[in-house]
Amino acid sequence: MHNNIFFFNEAPINYQLRHKTKLRQWIVEVAQQEKHDITQLNYIFCSDDYLLVLNQQYLNHHTYTDIITFDNSENDEPIESDIFISIERVEDNARTFEVSFINELYRVMIHGVLHLCGYGDKNKTEKALMRKKENFYVKQLNENYLLKS
Repeated sequence: MHNNIFFFNEAPINYQLRHKTKLRQWIVEVAQQEKHDITQLNYIFCSDDYLLVLNQQYLNHHTYTDIITFDNSENDEPIESDIFISIERVEDNARTFEVSFINELYRVMIHGVLHLCGYGDKNKTEKALMRKKENFYVKQLNENYLLKS
């Protein structure tokens, strides 16, 4: 059942994500491939400023970021999380990396799930593995679901 993955907007962002059913299936499949189940996963699309406040308040970081993942799971229980994504930062990163906005958004969305599956990105080795996993799963999404933005 994929009805436990939700998508929200935090004003002033009003992003309309397409292909929600297919994206839910993909996210669940990725978690399962990584040996995890999902109890509830909330994606909240927001602005740079909104995410900056969360970054300062909860992580004591004073920089803009594209994603913050809050793991609400108990120990080894199934994934329960709130994932905040700055649509503005994803747009900027897509331009910087010369990729489509939608592929960058999918990469960031699965980045949060990979964190919840135990992957880090604090050092060079972790970052390389994280990027490899992101690329693998976004490719899998594009090949298996043939999403058109």
